[in-house]
Amino acid sequence: MERNVVGWFEIYVDDMKRARAFYEAVFEAKLDNLAPEGDASGLEMWAFTGDPNAGGAAGSIVKMEGCKAGGNSTIVYFSCADCAVEAARAAANGGRIFKDKFSIGQYGHIALVEDTEGNIIGLHSMN
Repeated sequence: MERNVVGWFEIYVDDMKRARAFYEAVFEAKLDNLAPEGDASGLEMWAFTGDPNAGGAAGSIVKMEGCKAGGNSTIVYFSCADCAVEAARAAANGGRIFKDKFSIGQYGHIALVEDTEGNIIGLHSMN
């Protein structure tokens, strides 16, 4: 089976409650707790629901000592029906639109938003 190059992603956050509320509101989906039971390390992981047999990559938001949010040079692109819709939800839920929806030719459209933790994420749609 061929797979996409990206197999997993993690977006590091400083305020898990705020970040979780942001991502759940923007994508209208609940995140699943991945913290190991009895883990005393303080690691918090909340995963975007995914199907390992579907296209695309699964991932999570993570709060871990020593891994600060924001300022990274990696952009994770989330697939959307219309990226302008999720961009507007991001702005309405404590984030900001970094770059409004724009065409990337035959590959559809993208928008870039900043989450509540200072991370830039990409939104991609074909229309």
